[in-house]
Amino acid sequence: MIEKSPVIVVEGKTDIDKLEKITNAILISTNGSSVPRETIEYIKELSKERKIIILTDPDYPGLRIRNIINQEIPNAYNAFVSRDKASNGKKLGVAETPIEEIVRALENARVFSLEKEEKLYTLSDLYELGLVGQINSSFLREKVYKRYNLGYGNAKTLIKRLSSLGINKDE
Repeated sequence: MIEKSPVIVVEGKTDIDKLEKITNAILISTNGSSVPRETIEYIKELSKERKIIILTDPDYPGLRIRNIINQEIPNAYNAFVSRDKASNGKKLGVAETPIEEIVRALENARVFSLEKEEKLYTLSDLYELGLVGQINSSFLREKVYKRYNLGYGNAKTLIKRLSSLGINKDE
């Protein structure tokens, strides 16, 4: 059976312009952070037969869009571009990201399983690991986010993402 091309959900037209250079996937824009209901329903319909990949900017509006889509389409894959590579000095986003970084993000896309959502970690665990409450905690969290291709976020987001992937403390 021939696999149908995936659907990549991005924030805007400039992201689509960039991705058209590297993929034949179906590209859908949310047109910003509001994510119209019609767009969600369209993506839901496509998700019945195609892989959905969310590739949003590494900022708060991008995270908001990602959360909305993940709530509605729990089997969606999440691709993250690195914040430090997603800037041209003026703007931060997918459209400003080098193609190699976008390809890396798409190759490392992951599904965050809601079934595994029981917390494997607490804030106390992160404290023990030095990921909160220390001078260099944000640096160490960033290393964990990069190691597992989890995007970016705060300590609570890290707990949620590690738990949903079933990544335990030893790992």
